[in-house]
Amino acid sequence: MELSPYAQGGWRLLGDPRRFPRRPFAALLRAAFRSLLDDPQAALDDPDLKDIDPTVLKHCHAAAATCILEAGKHKADISAISTCLEDCKLDKERIEQFCTEYQKNKDALEILLGSIGRSPPHITDVSWRLEYQIKNNQLHKTYQPSYLVTLNVENSDSGSHPDVSFSCTMEQLQDLVGKLKDAAKSLERATQM
Repeated sequence: MELSPYAQGGWRLLGDPRRFPRRPFAALLRAAFRSLLDDPQAALDDPDLKDIDPTVLKHCHAAAATCILEAGKHKADISAISTCLEDCKLDKERIEQFCTEYQKNKDALEILLGSIGRSPPHITDVSWRLEYQIKNNQLHKTYQPSYLVTLNVENSDSGSHPDVSFSCTMEQLQDLVGKLKDAAKSLERATQM
């Protein structure tokens, strides 16, 4: 089980008892599981979380949700989860707390992940546009360009045609294009064998 650098950073914040004392940590874990399993619009309005900076709270919530989904996707056992969270500098008590919450919700998580479908979406078209961001949501001036990319996809399992949209920097877009070219070359080599 492996987490992105962004998710690892969120877990490092969660592991800091000054930023997240025990009760806010537990409240954030409950909120992360609830937002994935019960209510996707579940707010982080728990009274135990009111003293946490909203930006840090969102980052940590995303990190917790990422870890939950990765653990469910890989059907990770407690030792794999513990190793991953130890790498993020969490203490034993917090790791045990996460593992206990994960075990409680494991069956529901597997049902949720199983309902997504067996075949990945097939990309049929892509569109993009350049966006220039002057300020961010904290009203800090950023002055940075980004690309808004929309992938038109078909899912053969459900027959639906949802669009996948994301925003990325030029470096991230170049990285994506490079990885897609590498994947195409690998596929081409595999078909020639």
